[in-house]
Amino acid sequence: MIRIYNTLSKKKEDFIPLEEGKVRMYVCGPTVYNFIHIGNARPMIVFDTVRRYLEHKGYEVNFVSNFTDVDDKIIKKANEEGVSAEEISQRYIAECKKDMEGMNIMPATTHPLATQEIDGMIDMISELIDKGDAYAVNGTVYFRTRQFKDYGKLSHKNLDDLQAGNRSLLVSGEDEKEDPLDFVLWKPKKEGEPYWKSPWGDGRPGWHIECSVMSKKYLGEQIDIHGGGEDLIFPHHENEIAQSESCSGKEFARYWMHNAFLNIDNRKMSKSLGNFFTVREISEKYDLQVLRFFMLNAHYRSPLNFSAELMESSKNALERIQTAVDNLKFLAEHASTQEMTPEEAAKAEEAVKYEKAFDDSMDDDFNTADAIAAIFDLVKFANTTADEKSSKAYAETLCEKIQGLCDIMGLITEKKEELLDEDIEKLIEERQAARKAKNFARADEIRAELLEKGIVLEDTREGVKWKRA
Repeated sequence: MIRIYNTLSKKKEDFIPLEEGKVRMYVCGPTVYNFIHIGNARPMIVFDTVRRYLEHKGYEVNFVSNFTDVDDKIIKKANEEGVSAEEISQRYIAECKKDMEGMNIMPATTHPLATQEIDGMIDMISELIDKGDAYAVNGTVYFRTRQFKDYGKLSHKNLDDLQAGNRSLLVSGEDEKEDPLDFVLWKPKKEGEPYWKSPWGDGRPGWHIECSVMSKKYLGEQIDIHGGGEDLIFPHHENEIAQSESCSGKEFARYWMHNAFLNIDNRKMSKSLGNFFTVREISEKYDLQVLRFFMLNAHYRSPLNFSAELMESSKNALERIQTAVDNLKFLAEHASTQEMTPEEAAKAEEAVKYEKAFDDSMDDDFNTADAIAAIFDLVKFANTTADEKSSKAYAETLCEKIQGLCDIMGLITEKKEELLDEDIEKLIEERQAARKAKNFARADEIRAELLEKGIVLEDTREGVKWKRA
């Protein structure tokens, strides 16, 4: 039985899906105005692993994760570059998908875009107004927070405490609100911003309504698991519950899962501190499999500290697994006997305990750190029990066990082939020729191909320099 720590109840609960054998799961995706940073990567990796484990357990998972493609930050970036907001969001959705592929994150069942779901948002807002749970003032629509009696149940906050202690919660335009705690569902357009037509005037939706609408459209009124970073608990997820449950009259999500923050060298990541890293920047130093391994080497609810030393030790640890797999493949290929001996069959049976330890760890609120420890125990067992005298069947069995567990974690066990120096130089020459011929698509392709093999190019005044990541 899988047990999940539910933010709603603040305790671990047995996981019982709404529909037997199926899981409906929604995870808040990034706002796409730039390259994703490593803070964005943590929930992506965590919930991809949760999904993989649920599938390993035989569940059919409908996994929905959105892209917020209309937002103040996107509009600001578009205005700075003199292009449309759509151009910015489409560019960074494509870049985000590249990074996700590098981290071996499976594409969602559906990746909805906020801008393509505006009609549904207008419908839900209209329904909330009809029910008396929302009201329009001068083109802005607000949700009546006090009307939803359970408000605060996820963040465990009390409405009166919020009113007294938290001035930052008061959204602009508070003089028009009936209550300072009411939040925005629709806002009127401003000069130079994208907008849509609505019964309350031209404008665009508030952030919170997006996820309620996309979740309902692709998963139904009730879902099993809603995930995201702990920074979304309040107000985003709290407001999602209020909107969704006011509309449907049903419990919106059964289990709420939140990953803890990521710090850099024991400090909060911020541009002002100069400790802000994008996934793309990390990919120039490390294979993104190392980043994935690093993230999974801690429990998702534990704060995680990112540092160069920890990345190096993650790289070495991942290489230990890859080397063990390589070694077993070599032994299987060169084995003189095919079938297992009775002693080997007994050992293969003994190895099952590591698979059980892995499952036990993952069943306990997806404890990936302990699950990885079980993989290392299996690696150690393989290294000490398989040698050149082993049968092909025994080496293959151990290899399959390690690869099977790594696959559930989304960890790739094949080592990338090393390029020879002269091959690198040849590709750089081809890239230079392509650039001269203004064939920039081919030049970018070669750069990406080299980066994929761990070769980073730097264009300098003295020509192209390269180094191995």
